Amino acid sequence: MHALSNGHGCMLGRRGFLKLTAGGLLGAAYGLRVRAAEVPVASELARSPVAICQSDSRAGNVLEALKRIEPQIREILATKKRVIIKPNLVSTEQQLSATHAECLEGILEFFTPLTQEEIVVAETSANGPTIDGYNNYGYPALEKKYRVKFLDIDDLPWDTVHLVNERHHAVPVRYSAYMRDPEAFVISTAPMKTHDRAVVTLGIKNLTVGGILKDKGAGWGSGRKGISDKPLVHGGPENQGIHYNLFQLTQQLRPHLTVLDGFQGMEGNGPVGGTPVDHRIAVASTDWVAADSVGAQLMGFDAHKVGYLVFCAQAGMGQIDLDKMEILGPAVSEAARTYKPHDAIEQQYKWM
Repeated sequence: MHALSNGHGCMLGRRGFLKLTAGGLLGAAYGLRVRAAEVPVASELARSPVAICQSDSRAGNVLEALKRIEPQIREILATKKRVIIKPNLVSTEQQLSATHAECLEGILEFFTPLTQEEIVVAETSANGPTIDGYNNYGYPALEKKYRVKFLDIDDLPWDTVHLVNERHHAVPVRYSAYMRDPEAFVISTAPMKTHDRAVVTLGIKNLTVGGILKDKGAGWGSGRKGISDKPLVHGGPENQGIHYNLFQLTQQLRPHLTVLDGFQGMEGNGPVGGTPVDHRIAVASTDWVAADSVGAQLMGFDAHKVGYLVFCAQAGMGQIDLDKMEILGPAVSEAARTYKPHDAIEQQYKWM
């Protein structure tokens, strides 16, 4: 792991970073009454703080970005009993498409001193068994340093919510009850990637789609058996309902904290088949609309053309405009790159 960073050059020493922590047991209350996450409406803030850090350390970027918004994190965390991290493992085999272990390490280093409970990492991979992704990307090694455990959302309690199809008919999907535990502080952490249906895939899409379940044997390719409810979020064969469905799912599940890892982003035909962008950046905010809006603009996209972000901002869930944010770090215009969009980008803008 690379050296970490400070508030100036983003290069922190390793002192204390590799300390071993005692194991613990999470009071996982699967039987708790579940309701929509009680997340403060970020748009009520005068200016939403968004931290940006850019350096040669992936874990250091994440840790420093979190330190820059520590007061906002502590305020929400004080009302919760446990921490759940939702990474992005859309593929269990393509590291560029997935949350890197060093990104998780930066998050765990920040949160370990702030909670006495075991921190949970929970995911349901799109293409196959989630455990394969955990193992392929080296997540289990983190258990040697931190009080952390890894769960498969497909094994956990769920109930039914409804999305829409291309005819605006209600479609039932299995949706995680565990992730909507009102006593949990939920973190969405994802790579910065282009997408084949929704322009970009960042924090809110990672979390909301990640709450949709699949059968244990379901996934991509031959030999997979079972049904996945995940494709239903697209809202039809031409993705007619995807932006509304993502907006609708934020009524069920949204993060208390978003951490975007753009150390090596993905451009082109994401979210799996794209190519790397050496961006070396991280974004963090407790305003999840602001975090994703900044992430999109750092990638060279107009956040006002990303339908689900527009809908969430219009509903007062967070800030989409830079002039309503407090950027803690380099200016977005200075740190931005121009990511090549997906080949189907024009079709993705048809919602407007």
